[in-house]
Amino acid sequence: MGTVVDDAASGEFHAFFERHYAELARLAHLLTGEADAADDLAADALLALWHRWDRVRAADHPVAYARGVVANLARSRIRSAVRERRRISLFWSQREELTENPDVAGVVDVQEALRRLPFRKRACVVLRHAFDLSEKDTALALGVSVGTVKSQTSKGMAELQRLLGAQGVPQKVHAAMVRGGESGGRQR
Repeated sequence: MGTVVDDAASGEFHAFFERHYAELARLAHLLTGEADAADDLAADALLALWHRWDRVRAADHPVAYARGVVANLARSRIRSAVRERRRISLFWSQREELTENPDVAGVVDVQEALRRLPFRKRACVVLRHAFDLSEKDTALALGVSVGTVKSQTSKGMAELQRLLGAQGVPQKVHAAMVRGGESGGRQR
């Protein structure tokens, strides 16, 4: 039978899980572009948090810590996928398949443009515009300086504007990520 401390920690973690699971899954979906992987990444992150719960609950910003874990797991997943694609490309020739006059929704356009950004720029844009985090909170989540967040967000938004060729990109990015990210993660 568990001690009072163990029961208290378990209760705190359960409450944290209930409050933040869907948000972490949505973050994972937006960072990786893979709706199917979002739940797995969020669950893996929460499992890692549970194993370090004493340290996490003592942290100044446990949610920022959790976002950082999700970002690191997403980065690892993306790197692994890139390595796998490179191995596959050694065996199969890749050819471009062009579709004339594609009818693609704005959400898909924004998500595709996000996938083209390097991870850090994508993470900064997603956290700042989809999650409306401050520069400081984004820096905490990613383990970088506020200056890095400012420059990476600015460069990421400029690249998105170039890729999307449109004015009002921040509003489009925010709207697309809010709508597009809803499918990632469980809704409670």
